[in-house]
Amino acid sequence: MKKIVIVSLLLLSLTSFIFAGGEKETETIKIGAIFAVTGPASFLGAPEAKTVEMMVEKINSEGGVNGRPIELIIKDSAANPEKAISFVKQLIEEDQVAAIIGPSTSGETMQIKDLIQQAQVPLVSCAAAEAIVNPVASYVFKTPQKDSYVVRWIYQTMNDMGISRIGIVAANSGFGNAGMGQLEKFAPEFGIEIAIAETYDRASTDLTALLTKVKAKDVQAVVNWSIVHAQSIIPKNMKQLGMDVTLFQSHGFGNIKYVEAAGEAANGIIFPCGRLLIAELLPASNPQKETLVAYKTAYEKKYGEDVSTFGGHAYDALMIVVKAIENAGSSERSAIRDAIEQLKGFPGTGGVFNFTKEDHNGLGMDSITMLTVQNGEFVPFTQ
Repeated sequence: MKKIVIVSLLLLSLTSFIFAGGEKETETIKIGAIFAVTGPASFLGAPEAKTVEMMVEKINSEGGVNGRPIELIIKDSAANPEKAISFVKQLIEEDQVAAIIGPSTSGETMQIKDLIQQAQVPLVSCAAAEAIVNPVASYVFKTPQKDSYVVRWIYQTMNDMGISRIGIVAANSGFGNAGMGQLEKFAPEFGIEIAIAETYDRASTDLTALLTKVKAKDVQAVVNWSIVHAQSIIPKNMKQLGMDVTLFQSHGFGNIKYVEAAGEAANGIIFPCGRLLIAELLPASNPQKETLVAYKTAYEKKYGEDVSTFGGHAYDALMIVVKAIENAGSSERSAIRDAIEQLKGFPGTGGVFNFTKEDHNGLGMDSITMLTVQNGEFVPFTQ
């Protein structure tokens, strides 16, 4: 009788041990996300949220990350920095996430940067301002290309086109102000004269008065730096004023909805971005092509809308975190941070990422190409 009891207890203990081990292995990996799904930056946040939902569904259907499913927690900040701050605190303190992706905008990201650093939670932002990663904060990363690279591409293109006198307009936002600073900083290096530089409220619905001032300066081109609906308003207002000069937009223009909203006035706009929008045109030898085409095809099939570079930024942010967890064999926060800093040759939608402790963006000048709008579509820019 004693032998039977002992054997039963051993079996019970072994079963409990196996069950406990299995339970631990299937524990979810919590990843937080803060996106401007609604509000003035919804053209950014909505495709970002859709992207990560699609990718998490796919990852979990294939067995998760190291055998553990992802639990995705999305917060809609509506591009409000105060909401972003509140959501970061919730994700860190209440949800105890392993990492956070987003926010969508630079202003939000800069507001939460110190909080992230103090809590030592990895953040991979989908916003573009270079100040997010310069100076480096050890737990803060970003996926869009650096502002300084984008400005160099714009100015080099202007040099090639014989443009030397320009006007700059920018949204009075974190992204707009950062871009204005970079445009002013690098202008002398490329022999560019800035005849006028003005900011506008990001909620503006008519910029005729502002552009009238720019037109009076007899500029050869205009640069608009924003991520809001002004990207569609400015080309329409320029056409109404008869401004027959080239309009350059920032890498915040990479959503075909901005083109659709501007109508015929969008034709001829030139802007720098990654290669996602022209994925099918890339040669088979391009190291990004497989990733770009797979993501673009899956997104457009699932949601019935064109892919955008913003959804691509979220794709990159999520997949960088996932790859870091795989490589580290752990979802511990510092392990994720360390693994991201060691990630090399990782093909994303924004380029091939090569992170270091000193570079938390991981992209080079070669991650950017110049596109233009022809007949309402994005095509490679050629002179």
